[in-house]
Amino acid sequence: MTDLPQLKAVAFDLDGLMFNTEDLYWDVGSEILRRRGCQLTTKLTDEMTGRRSHVSLQIMIDWHGLDDTVEELQRESEEIFDRFLEKRVAPMPGLLDLINALERDTVPMAIATSSGRAFVRRVLSLYNFEPRFHAILTAEDVSHGKPDPEIYLSAASRLNVTPPELLVLEDSQVGCRAATAAGAFAIAVPGNRTSHHDFSSASMIAKSLSDLRIYQLLRIC
Repeated sequence: MTDLPQLKAVAFDLDGLMFNTEDLYWDVGSEILRRRGCQLTTKLTDEMTGRRSHVSLQIMIDWHGLDDTVEELQRESEEIFDRFLEKRVAPMPGLLDLINALERDTVPMAIATSSGRAFVRRVLSLYNFEPRFHAILTAEDVSHGKPDPEIYLSAASRLNVTPPELLVLEDSQVGCRAATAAGAFAIAVPGNRTSHHDFSSASMIAKSLSDLRIYQLLRIC
């Protein structure tokens, strides 16, 4: 680790990395496809995970040859998601401690997610997280979604660091590829739904957000 550039800021993915929303997305997708006599599979979610909502839903439509439009599935998804958002969404293990440590050491933090702004603000409001981040980038803030590097290049710029000075925490292969393409130091933190992903592009694979190596890299031990 002595040869690494000094890491001065952190960018968090949101879904599956900060919160357990990937499990909720699985249930939503399963219900949508059940209503149409289809089944959600891991292969399908591998293609969808980490991408912007309209891209993910188009992948679902194409995969199963559905007659629905993206807009129709979007409305249906939101309706199902609303049923259990506040009851089931929870921070991922280690998140609160890591944010507290970064805040204590005044390390700039950003969120860089493929989710839409309204959804992100709603989830963050459950834990009053929004004021704790220096920048929040959502699907509406980029022209090209992950695995394109745009969102992480923007995050570095918003945090006033160069891409090699930015540590990115991601739970998906698409997100790690975006971070690496931006020139950032990508750490994969696989979740239950993404543990089988290809994280060969990541600089490191952590067991959770509590992994001491994250703290060591950021010198916040």
